[in-house]
Amino acid sequence: MEITTVKEGRPSRDWLNPELGYLTSNRARAKVRAWFNAQATHATVAKGREAVEKLLQREGKTSMKHDELAAQLGLKTADALFEVVGKDELSLRSIELLLRPAPAPVDPMGDEMALVRKSRASDAGSKGGVLVVGIDSLMTQLAKCCRPAPPDDIRGFVTRGKGVSVHRSDCSNFREMAARNAERVIDVEWGTPKPLKESAVYPVDVSVEAHDRQGLLRDISEVFAREKTNVIGVQTQSVKGTAWMTFTVEVSDAGRLNKVLGQVATVHGVRAARRR
Repeated sequence: MEITTVKEGRPSRDWLNPELGYLTSNRARAKVRAWFNAQATHATVAKGREAVEKLLQREGKTSMKHDELAAQLGLKTADALFEVVGKDELSLRSIELLLRPAPAPVDPMGDEMALVRKSRASDAGSKGGVLVVGIDSLMTQLAKCCRPAPPDDIRGFVTRGKGVSVHRSDCSNFREMAARNAERVIDVEWGTPKPLKESAVYPVDVSVEAHDRQGLLRDISEVFAREKTNVIGVQTQSVKGTAWMTFTVEVSDAGRLNKVLGQVATVHGVRAARRR
């Protein structure tokens, strides 16, 4: 009899073939299957780890702990994150959006608002801007606190040195400022919409409350992609099994956003989806 040995023993898939007679008990076959499954999982985790580490390097976030990133995505461990990435159950795009810095805090007086140069009233109608009633060539800015977009009912507030800040009429910040300085409130309205191919887009914040689960962020992101709604920012937080998410999306018409939110609400586990 000749016995051949190897330095590193491992099972062969031939052992699982009952016709060859290597294994006679179900328990033995189950152990061999478990070994091969563990090897496949190990390879998947390694693939996911490599992809995540390359993304972190590209985004300049190499100091970020893997477990911390996993927690922000609603996963218990870094290996769980690597596994879903390796299986393509979570896209790198979703992680990339999470890594992008959040918008700067809002100053109620408008100092941190996004500036948008307003054209003259004669041009605004054709370019889809904001018309300040009775005034030409005045700088306007869309307030980040309420992020107005057509066809929202809007009001203007004259800021110190930065023209007119444009708010939704139901904005709580605007109501507080108007109560303190009523003389600085000014009438504004949206200009005539642009042709479709040149339509302006406006950033709008969307809040989603859902039962936290694996793949939730991916599923919601896919809805926005399917509805051709560009996502430019996302923040997530999970507390006691509930996920709270804020998406910043670009829309040309706030009215169409209701249809998109209706689709988001159909995602498994989503309890509420609404505009902030």
